[in-house]
Amino acid sequence: PDVDEPTLAMTLSAIESLSSIRKSRSKREVTKPDSRGAKLRDLENSIATLDHRQNRAVIDTVEGVQRIRGLAGSGKTIVLALKAAYLHTQFPNWRIAVTFNTRSLKGQFKRHINNFCIEQSGEEPDWTKIRVVNAWGAPGGDERDGIYYEYCRATGHTFSDFKTASYKFGGNERAFDGACSAALSFESPPTELYDAILVDEAQDFSPAFLKLCYRMLKDPKRLVYAYDELQNLSGNSLPPPEEMFGVDANGRPVVTLVGDDRRDVILQKCYRNSKPVLTTAHALGFGIYRQIPANATTGLVQMFEQPALWEEIGYRVTDGVLAKDSAVAIQRTDETSPPFLASHSPLSDLVIFKRFDTEAMLNEWLTKEIEKNLGEEELRHDDIIVIHPDPLSARERVGPIRKALFELGIQNHLAGVDTNADVFFRNETPSVTFTGIYRAKGNEAGMVYVINAQDCAGAGSGLATLRNRLFTAITRSKAWVRVLGHGTKMDALMEEYQKLLEREHRLEFVYPSDDILGKMRVLHRDLSPQERAKREQKKTQAKDLATALERGDLNPDDLDDQTKSRLLKMLGGHK
Repeated sequence: PDVDEPTLAMTLSAIESLSSIRKSRSKREVTKPDSRGAKLRDLENSIATLDHRQNRAVIDTVEGVQRIRGLAGSGKTIVLALKAAYLHTQFPNWRIAVTFNTRSLKGQFKRHINNFCIEQSGEEPDWTKIRVVNAWGAPGGDERDGIYYEYCRATGHTFSDFKTASYKFGGNERAFDGACSAALSFESPPTELYDAILVDEAQDFSPAFLKLCYRMLKDPKRLVYAYDELQNLSGNSLPPPEEMFGVDANGRPVVTLVGDDRRDVILQKCYRNSKPVLTTAHALGFGIYRQIPANATTGLVQMFEQPALWEEIGYRVTDGVLAKDSAVAIQRTDETSPPFLASHSPLSDLVIFKRFDTEAMLNEWLTKEIEKNLGEEELRHDDIIVIHPDPLSARERVGPIRKALFELGIQNHLAGVDTNADVFFRNETPSVTFTGIYRAKGNEAGMVYVINAQDCAGAGSGLATLRNRLFTAITRSKAWVRVLGHGTKMDALMEEYQKLLEREHRLEFVYPSDDILGKMRVLHRDLSPQERAKREQKKTQAKDLATALERGDLNPDDLDDQTKSRLLKMLGGHK
């Protein structure tokens, strides 16, 4: 019989047990039919069923490694939660672990798994069999446990906490990689602790952690890892599994996913970000319309190693050729970016870049906007996230805004500071969430404010990481995003966004050659604190040399011919 669309959607949602997962955290009360709150309610109700790729990723259980790649907002976290719960209901005696980088995802995973298990079996999950566990961990009971700590416990390897690992392995960024690598090199009997391990945000882990997870599995090594290459905040890309897991005694890869779409799942469709929001994030994240610096051949900050990946994540070519060293224009399709995600508001309201003369003026404007969001526009406190991209200075920089909101009677909190590290949104009392970029990952809200975005402009080392922070912040938005900054660096970002608007959200660029890709990786890579200090020391020494030559304290003839020749050759093409 003929079935109307709403009934069909409800039926599919019930079959897939997604109703309770896609719902908001609490009931939405609105009185104005066209308020932001009403628009957000309608938008949330529209996203109720899994598409066929997500559905297959949940149901397909492969013997061995499975990789799930997808854009921010393509449903990777929900797919992993559903997959974990599905395996638990199908194989209740299996020991299953779900792990992640962002600790605030812990509650989200537990809620999703709990709801799905109840809808599937009528019973809550057995939390002794299915564990939602931190990646690192520490002594102190089940809540503080972690995959790495459990591995050390099982093998007898000495556990390193963050402080110890940072000291041992050279800085914060290398701490966990060093700790996992050291644990892997420790001779021990096989540690087959789990039947399946599911890893979210794999782009923020080093290969050593994934290999450690692999080693903790019973045969046939059911490891599922999900990631989005551009949300990588460390500046290092995950190598392909053939390279990551090594070769066997015959020289064949231990793990290969080539030609098997059940093992290598790509989620093309984005259900969180509208086309304007997502293309803005990609344009700024890659530096598509960034002005070409002097003595450079491209303004691009980074680029996928394989051109075909653009089509795999839902773009199509509208002009040119998608190949290295070729000009190309690409845009998202209605199939991969459903139009209803953008149709609720005018284009000019979906994404706004705004520049202020000072940070104080930015803070004052934002305070008034949040007050209006909660009052006139019927948004809830948990519909709003304020993100400061730099995790180290977030506490200090958001302080004046938070103080001004408190004075207006608007409750707010800094995630992971005013709350437990595993909490992002406060449930016990309405409260606006402020956050640094690391805790923002994996979370979403209707209205996202990215403040001090100018910190993500600039040039040179670390730029790829800064642009990834901006990409990640923008893609937290389910509906509206405001990118706010001050000073001349913000002007540069606004020019990039304006060029995107002029091209109607098409991405037009010359795909870098292998040679240029290599130079970009070197130029924009992140440096450790030690490397940064060493580079600054060398720059000071170079300035001292130039000053000494200018003053006559040192004569060019005092330098040997080989040194002079090398300096002239190296500096000959630079102004």
